[in-house]
Amino acid sequence: MPYLVAADLPSERAGWRFRALLDRPGILQMPGAHNGIAALQAKAAGFEALYLSGAGMSSSMGLPDLGVITIDEVCFFIRQAVRASGLPVLVDGDTGYGEALNVMHMVRAFEEAGAAAVHIEDQLLPKKCGHLNDKKLADPYDMAAKVAAAARARRHMLVVARTDAAASEGIDGAVARAKRYVEAGADAIFPEALVDAEMFRAFAEAMPGVPLLANMTEFGRTPFFTAAEFEAMGYKMVIWPVSALRMANKAQARLYHALKRDGGTHNMLGEMQTRAELYQTIGYDQYEALDASIVATVVPQGMPQR
Repeated sequence: MPYLVAADLPSERAGWRFRALLDRPGILQMPGAHNGIAALQAKAAGFEALYLSGAGMSSSMGLPDLGVITIDEVCFFIRQAVRASGLPVLVDGDTGYGEALNVMHMVRAFEEAGAAAVHIEDQLLPKKCGHLNDKKLADPYDMAAKVAAAARARRHMLVVARTDAAASEGIDGAVARAKRYVEAGADAIFPEALVDAEMFRAFAEAMPGVPLLANMTEFGRTPFFTAAEFEAMGYKMVIWPVSALRMANKAQARLYHALKRDGGTHNMLGEMQTRAELYQTIGYDQYEALDASIVATVVPQGMPQR
């Protein structure tokens, strides 16, 4: 049953559960889940943690990934994923929504919404997708101050520092920044937009003992690698940020074109999730059973007196 009403709602804090997953052998695989139903489907497929992408959230709102969505809007997405699945969720915190105090506010808000971990990046606003050109980087000392603020504000949530420096400062510059961020309190490092296996391995070799996150986004600068290949290169986590959103959007566009062309959905039924499949995914019958167990019908006994 979805965790919104389940008796076995996780009692341990999300950040601690995320840490426990990281402490296990192997690489932690986190698909992007841009809403509650995606979170349920990822859980049903066997994943134990999820990723909430800034690009996924903004794109699902019809907006570009330029850091324009707000903390409250992100919290709405966090609550969906957490309530639906009960899984630990790593959340994209963009640049932290401002400076140190703003970062602290973000961390507390995300924790209260149920997030297990957050990553913040060393870009300046307006930020860009990490795989695009002409990204403007923050001063590493300013970014370190944000990391320190996040670490100070959190109660259980993990802080992941993302660096976009490889594209403009090379692997040595990215490593230097990453080491500064670890000193400031980052629990893990996310080196963005590395372009080949050699760069991934070099970064990992330069950061021994630090959990590293790899981003396997499609149509970007990184070639395709499997989770096992990232693990062999020294990475502890891997995300597929918007893969599910890309698939859903493509299917949705096909439906709208067919509906306009054919005047009905009759030619698309074979590509649709059935009503029964939807109800099974969201646990419809379990909600009904729970409702019946709480609100029992009371049969009047006799006639009331005037």
